[in-house]
Amino acid sequence: MDAPESQTAIELPWSRFIAIGDSFTEGVGDPSPESPGGLRGWADRFAEVLGEHNPELAYANLAVRGKLIRQVTDEQLAPALDLRPDLVSISAGGNDVIRPGGDPDAIAVQLEYLLRKFREAGATVLVFTGVDTAFQPVLRSIRGKVAIFNENIRKVAQRQDAVVVDQWALEELQDQRYWAEDRLHLNALGHHTIARAALDALNIPHELAPLDPPPLPGRSWRQARVEDVVWAKEHFVPWVVRRIKHISSGDHVEPKRPEPAAVHRDTKPS
Repeated sequence: MDAPESQTAIELPWSRFIAIGDSFTEGVGDPSPESPGGLRGWADRFAEVLGEHNPELAYANLAVRGKLIRQVTDEQLAPALDLRPDLVSISAGGNDVIRPGGDPDAIAVQLEYLLRKFREAGATVLVFTGVDTAFQPVLRSIRGKVAIFNENIRKVAQRQDAVVVDQWALEELQDQRYWAEDRLHLNALGHHTIARAALDALNIPHELAPLDPPPLPGRSWRQARVEDVVWAKEHFVPWVVRRIKHISSGDHVEPKRPEPAAVHRDTKPS
């Protein structure tokens, strides 16, 4: 597959990209019937652009929704290393942070272990800060904890020579139109935005232009409150119940791309 005429292909230093983590990297919120697992997501979009520069590049995605950072370590680290990656993305710890009692310092210790293992294997590692939750009433209370988590990410990334994608700085993500109905996962617009940010962080040329969100619907205060009640019933309460019962949305879910393979750009509009 040749690179588009308007984009000059470059020689990438990577030939095998492996993504690990939770729902963010699995692509939850960005449904695509044509994609493995029925989800596309930022990592697929990112890998498609890598494939335009290097058609031989292989991509695997081991991320599974709902995973805590300890589970990512226990279940995804060894399989990812076995695939001999030279480029790895790690997004883990977010599920730990939003849980009551989640300790950003303890999460950082686990994250640094992951980074060190992949760096020792010679891979370039991409990590992500958390999103500024100021715009989200339900998660606004943990904004300070997310900020500490982010500073820890930057610190361990510097020590392990990893590349940071700073979601906190992406102002687009303060707009609810970039989020799925559950208000916890990015939609297609949000995943497209993250793919652009990841490519920019690695200085990879691309043609993923910013996308305009749809106009905000006109709604009264009363309508907004009704929507909040519906959201709480359909999304927040089930999440709380899962926490009480110690079950995960990722139970019995398998990785959508367990084996490295070439990927190609979706030619349909994002």
